[in-house]
Amino acid sequence: MKPIVTEKAVMLIESQNILTFETDKSKTKEQIKKDFEEIFNAKVEKIKTLVKRNKKYAYIKLKNEFPAIDLATKLGLI
Repeated sequence: MKPIVTEKAVMLIESQNILTFETDKSKTKEQIKKDFEEIFNAKVEKIKTLVKRNKKYAYIKLKNEFPAIDLATKLGLI
């Protein structure tokens, strides 16, 4: 998983508690959720995926007790 840092991605972090990642195209939402929770030790509320230009993007909404902005700061995205 590779974090995406665009203006839109930063707005989603701040307004909706959503982190955006580029993922392997073959992974399912459940696999993405399991990997994310193991790596970052944060609970996922919901995942939306998008396949665009032969790349798969995962929009990961975190539960309210895990602020996305804190995780983004730890990753150096903000």
